[in-house]
Amino acid sequence: MGMMMDGGRRFLDQETSKPKNPLVTLSRFGTYFAPYRGLVLIVALLVLVSVWSQVTAPDVLGQVFDCYLTPSPLRPDACWYTTVSPEWYGVDAGSPAIVAERLAGTAQLVLLLLGLFVLNAVLTGLAFHTLRRAGQNVVRTLQRELFEQIHRLSLGYYSRKETGDVMSRVTNDIDTIQQALNFALLNVISGGLTVIWIVIKMLQTSVPYALLSLAILPVMLATTWYFSGQARKAFRQARKELGSVNADLQESIAGAREVQAFNREEESIAQFQEANAANRRANIRAAMFTSALTPVLEALGYVSLAIVVVVGGLAVLGRLDFLPAGTVTIGMVFAFIQYSQRANQPVQQIALLWTNIQSGIAGGERIFTLLDEKPEILDAPNAITMPAIKGEVVFEDATAEYVKGEPVLNGVNFTATTGQMIAIVGPTGAGKTTIINLIPRFYDVTGGSVKIDGVDVRSVTQASLRSQIGIVLQDTFLFSTTVMDNIRYGKPDASDEDVIAAAKMVAAHEFIERLSEGYQTVLGERGSGLSQGQRQLIAIARVALMNPRILILDEATSSVDTRTERVIQAAFEKLLAGRTSFVIAHRLSTIRNADQVFMLKAGEIIERGTHKSLLAQQGAYYDLYMSQFKEQEDTPVEVSPEALPQPAGD
Repeated sequence: MGMMMDGGRRFLDQETSKPKNPLVTLSRFGTYFAPYRGLVLIVALLVLVSVWSQVTAPDVLGQVFDCYLTPSPLRPDACWYTTVSPEWYGVDAGSPAIVAERLAGTAQLVLLLLGLFVLNAVLTGLAFHTLRRAGQNVVRTLQRELFEQIHRLSLGYYSRKETGDVMSRVTNDIDTIQQALNFALLNVISGGLTVIWIVIKMLQTSVPYALLSLAILPVMLATTWYFSGQARKAFRQARKELGSVNADLQESIAGAREVQAFNREEESIAQFQEANAANRRANIRAAMFTSALTPVLEALGYVSLAIVVVVGGLAVLGRLDFLPAGTVTIGMVFAFIQYSQRANQPVQQIALLWTNIQSGIAGGERIFTLLDEKPEILDAPNAITMPAIKGEVVFEDATAEYVKGEPVLNGVNFTATTGQMIAIVGPTGAGKTTIINLIPRFYDVTGGSVKIDGVDVRSVTQASLRSQIGIVLQDTFLFSTTVMDNIRYGKPDASDEDVIAAAKMVAAHEFIERLSEGYQTVLGERGSGLSQGQRQLIAIARVALMNPRILILDEATSSVDTRTERVIQAAFEKLLAGRTSFVIAHRLSTIRNADQVFMLKAGEIIERGTHKSLLAQQGAYYDLYMSQFKEQEDTPVEVSPEALPQPAGD
């Protein structure tokens, strides 16, 4: 298990070490929002009006001072809400009538400020709701595409990739994207627009004062850019390490029996702790940059505010030559204080939320890496539907390799005529499973060809080919649904009667009837609660229901006891009649009945013939028989399974 995990981590390291461009990732997210451009446009309008209300509020506050509380003749054009009367700052400025007018105007501006605050809150809430609706649709699309991609990818991908890491992309990485879309994205966009709008507004009011007031802003932006870049790298590493943690967890749960059987609990825990520690270190590094950014930006924000107050105060007092007396008013100082705070706040907010965006980008990179993975097995552009299979299978100089330059099969040639049973034997690693994987095109030959009824399997669609081939593997997989649906999995339109008939064929009916709910019993994960033999019988019934013309049995009876194996074997005799079958078996009963026996070694068929003829040669097969099969009992038992359905066309 450790070797496999190390190999998987090397694959992850290679993947995550590639340089990434966040702009490319963000633009790709943009394509997913294209179908919801209407909602996006509404969000944009809401954000624009919301930002306008935020930028307008400081100007209104400045007018409270310059137009009403301390009316100044220096900025009469700034009072766009009202016309400043000369009497307000004349000798009669303190008269009750003028004071009443100014207080009434002040009250109206205060109400306007409150209205702007309420408007901003309402529009922000509506924008969040609308963007979240669009974001949820995007997340749903991503999840659907990921699930479809998982089913499109060839088996070779999963032989290299850890299941836990794939699951992490569909769950954890999607979750980070969802959080970024729901909260961070809108705040970052709104904050960025606010800063730009405020800068323009300040420059329009007073260029010298604005430039001094904004002197710290470039430093804040540069600091944010640096820390966010480092955080993005750390978050990408954290996403990768979390995938390793999930992979370790999934493997430990799946292999719990083996871990306990070999007393490897401590080693398994240590391995998980190592992966967990790497995940912790990556997250601490990301948190370090995130937490360091906040106090730095706060300190810079206070410096910026101090510059605004000090420069503004000196300008009002006429102590600055480049800002002559009267060019800066008290209202302008208060407005710039508000501008500065409202500009600094989004920068700090963007810095905090940008880490969420960075995490979402890192998750998006991993998701898009999976979506961009090309299936190794694809239908040819001109692929046709496989005609109804009769059953002749021909290997012509077939060569196969899982790793380039390391062949597993070397120029294999044979012909299996319709209805023949082919037994494949040989030592581990000889290429037995590779041969049967090439027939339904789980893998492609790297040289030569595999033909069924004279048709190259690469020239037909995978679906039409595999729908006519039945497969029973040694490692039985059952789904967490009813027994009825598990048997019906290969033929969804089959009736209940057909399912029961298929179960009777393979002597599974009796034990199914004894289950708590019979055929409606819901099985646990991978068929937990059933014995290995019972799970195998259900898997065989599933294939029997398909009624295929080609059967592939990969040690299908190796996990059942001798008596059950004999019952299954008797059912197989009728099930195999008229069908071409390929059997990898370690039991003599299967091999004796075979029309041809292929003895494989190092990817080549070194001997072929019937069981008796190969024994007579006293070669490699004879040695295998003497060491492995001779002591096996093969006493037939009487069984009476229900009549089997005949192959299509018989």
